[in-house]
Amino acid sequence: MKWLRNILLTVAMLFGASLWGVCAAESAEGEDAAAEEKLDVVGLIFDHIGDSYSWHICTVKGHHVEVPLLCIVRTDEGEWHAFSSSHLAHGHSHKGLWIAPEGEQWEGKIVARNAEGEVYRPLDLSLTKNAAALMINSLLLVVIILGCARWYKRRNYDIRQVPRGFVGAVEMLVMSLEDDVIRPSVGKDYKRYSPYLLTAFFFIFVNNLMGLIPIFPAGANTTGNIAITLVMALATTFAVNVFGNKEYWKEILWPDVPVWMKFPIPLMPVIEMFGIISKPFALTIRLFANILAGHTVLIALSCLVFISVSMGTTMNIVMTIFSVLLSVFMLVLELLVAYIQAYVFTMLSAVFIGLSRKEHTPRTPTKSSEKDKLNNNQTNKNTTKLC
Repeated sequence: MKWLRNILLTVAMLFGASLWGVCAAESAEGEDAAAEEKLDVVGLIFDHIGDSYSWHICTVKGHHVEVPLLCIVRTDEGEWHAFSSSHLAHGHSHKGLWIAPEGEQWEGKIVARNAEGEVYRPLDLSLTKNAAALMINSLLLVVIILGCARWYKRRNYDIRQVPRGFVGAVEMLVMSLEDDVIRPSVGKDYKRYSPYLLTAFFFIFVNNLMGLIPIFPAGANTTGNIAITLVMALATTFAVNVFGNKEYWKEILWPDVPVWMKFPIPLMPVIEMFGIISKPFALTIRLFANILAGHTVLIALSCLVFISVSMGTTMNIVMTIFSVLLSVFMLVLELLVAYIQAYVFTMLSAVFIGLSRKEHTPRTPTKSSEKDKLNNNQTNKNTTKLC
């Protein structure tokens, strides 16, 4: 029960820290006028789940502590500009470029003004927060995999030695995916697609876990960004349609249905083509929506502590306890969701690839069917003789 004691101790520490923060806020309520301002919950949520040109860490006495990122922009005049995002922070402009404020077109994006005075969006290749987080998480994934490979290399790939700890956990995940998902779903040439499917699983899993850690360099909403999930879904679609065999395309372009359903009006082929489009759409929305919803709920629950400050000490204490308990529960649930979503994406990708590798099975009579046929003929002869 040691793990249960550690969990209770952690929850108690969270209670103590939260209650201390409530008391401190109440004692300073009359001295600090800023404490009376309402917390912009919607803005806070959208700032977290959205992308930005800088990585905001915290705010100390009104000063924003941020990590500036690289901005690379090409204007319509053909000029390239590379500069730090700190030049555009807090409404500033740099070389005729600025970030569109809230309520305007291209809100939160770098814009410029052409010779006619019209505001337009130039070619933007900037390193944003999500892009930087993807690079950090990918580097972390490479370190993890190479570290596990180094363990096997040191032992000369001796299968008699069983890994323990972190390496054992990674091997357990790899073997479970290989034996329970990839091999049954893809088929006999599953080894051809195992590297991609395993990479997709661990990439999504690491990004999901890093998104739940609220400390730099983690905390970015990478898999909750629809552009990232769309690219991953398109990678699966590419593997399905480019490496699909002729039996797969035959079922799409000339399925085994009555002729009037595919000629002269190609009704069934059109429906099958919509199936090609719906597969990446399903992969994109499922991963994006679940991760985005989890981040939104966690931030909203955390904001209850600050929203209830103006309701009095008693109400604030009750809401703080409720917020901490529910936040801990949701965080544990999100840890499970982080694994489930990576598993589901990998499983569906393996199923789609397996369907594209389906082989034609000719309808030949089996030994058992021939034997039954002979038995039936013999029965008919005996019946005829009796008659």
